[in-house]
Amino acid sequence: MVDLSTTFTGLRFPNPFMLASAPPTESESNIMRAYEAGWGGVVTKTIGLHQVHNVRGPKTKFLRVDNDGPRISMAKRPHATLVASWNWELISDKPLDWWLPRLRQIKRAWPERILVASIMAGSGNDRELNAWQTLTQGVQDAGVDAVELNFSCPHMDRVDMGSNIGKDPVLCSTTTQAVKAVAKVPVWVKLTPAGADIVEEAGATFRGGADAISSSNTWPAIPLIDPETLEFEINVDGFVSAGGMGGPAILPLSLAKMAQMTQAFPDREFSGVGGISTFDQALAYFMLGCGTVQVATAAMLDHAIGPNIIRGLTLAMTEFLERHADKGWTTLDDFRGLRRGRVVSQAQIARPDSVDYRDGHKDAEGYATQEEAEPVSR
Repeated sequence: MVDLSTTFTGLRFPNPFMLASAPPTESESNIMRAYEAGWGGVVTKTIGLHQVHNVRGPKTKFLRVDNDGPRISMAKRPHATLVASWNWELISDKPLDWWLPRLRQIKRAWPERILVASIMAGSGNDRELNAWQTLTQGVQDAGVDAVELNFSCPHMDRVDMGSNIGKDPVLCSTTTQAVKAVAKVPVWVKLTPAGADIVEEAGATFRGGADAISSSNTWPAIPLIDPETLEFEINVDGFVSAGGMGGPAILPLSLAKMAQMTQAFPDREFSGVGGISTFDQALAYFMLGCGTVQVATAAMLDHAIGPNIIRGLTLAMTEFLERHADKGWTTLDDFRGLRRGRVVSQAQIARPDSVDYRDGHKDAEGYATQEEAEPVSR
């Protein structure tokens, strides 16, 4: 008998598909609509202590390529296929006090569905660490099932916030420790894909006590320049700043980051994010070892909360398990991580039998010998 339910960080999900923290999850009405549609869990738009003010004009645009040519543009037009989303929206413009009664209302209405609060503060001093603790205590007292620490937003100006935390292993560890000191619910951390070494940053986060890692958030990017107007395709008074790119274009990039982490920490828990719209794409994350996956861009383009997307995901997963019933597969755990060990170093990929490959070290022009390539001790 096929069973789509799964347990992740000790929480029982009716299915492993979640809405990621994004504009669609900024209201209680959208979150409850998502549950009605069938999503197994929802991560709220990131909550801070205080109100923030976003830029004027559009916050999110979608990058498309012409079906019959190479043009890539944010211009909305027929006969074009979605490539990516781009946004420069900050965290929720509604503060913690606005969120708390609404989180309680959501949990009263849907006590069996998983609600994760994404939260963010600064780092590097006691005042900011206390802010993380205030946020954690507030949302868990309101009834959320877990918290997701936003170490990944790519367009925060502050050097001690968002992806700037996720790029610093020390800040990853100390901030997670501060949250764990007061948390009574599982603590997930959403890491940036733009750090120097995501394995090092993940390790620091786990040492700080994280129960799971979500990856990846959007990748730093700027809009294209319109060749006719010579202006950025999205701007305010002609100016633009870095935003985040998501959607289909980041799927293989995010999978590569996830493969690094699941191989380094095979006994830890991971939630896959980036480029998912169908079960085939979710399956890639599951086969690398993820216990849940999260969707944003595809849902935004499907009535904001993705009723058709979640219907397709659950139906396709059911059909997948039925096709593999002869293997004894009935749940996600039966195939999770099966391809984690297939991502290897270049040297482990087979060559023709006549080739003597030496990891790039060869006595020939253009190559150093292995001895020459070794660093010199000083």
